[in-house]
Amino acid sequence: MLLLVTDTSGRNGTVALARAGESSSTNEIQLIEVAPLAGGAFSAQLVPQIAGLLQKHALGKTDISAFVVVSGPGSFTGLRVGLAAIKALAEILQKPIVPVSLLELVATVARAQGKVVAALDGGRREVFFGAYEMAGESVQVLREELLSQPEFLLAAKESTVVTPDSALADAARAAGLPVLAVDPPNSEMIARFGWTKLQAGRTVPPERLEANYMRRSDAEIFVKQSS
Repeated sequence: MLLLVTDTSGRNGTVALARAGESSSTNEIQLIEVAPLAGGAFSAQLVPQIAGLLQKHALGKTDISAFVVVSGPGSFTGLRVGLAAIKALAEILQKPIVPVSLLELVATVARAQGKVVAALDGGRREVFFGAYEMAGESVQVLREELLSQPEFLLAAKESTVVTPDSALADAARAAGLPVLAVDPPNSEMIARFGWTKLQAGRTVPPERLEANYMRRSDAEIFVKQSS
């Protein structure tokens, strides 16, 4: 099965091709290639990079079995552009979409159990925060939201904090919270998590794919401040 994996949530992004479920181990993922997307140019680069990757590996659009796409949290413009492109391709090809929350991914890769909090740097002294109840392979999403750092530390009480951000890890440790440091999410991690969700049937049709921005766009913030 060929997966197209995209992440346009950050300043820079990626598009990747991966093979899944083609060996004796149904959980095995083979990352074929990752292509970078330069920040500020996602709208101009994403579709050509997808076409270039497929052509380079002698593949066509119809070879894609499913789309794995980061749905947030992150950049308003980047997510909007990335999800719009995937919606269009998935609708044309009639293929499933697997939306991936970076927060849920971070919480899951740590393999912690019980109450787990995932934290990512949200910029502007804010934290992208996700709270989950983990039991074996089961993940229950409790809440995902944007918090100030003091609010994050308060909300994380009685939980294990999982984060790839050293500053957030240090702040949590200083507050007496248990911390698990993980690597920053990358294309292979996103593909692997997306494949797990796909096997579990956690997909959406194009019309139900939505971005989890968590933060309003700069334009909305400016309008509110000016009113």
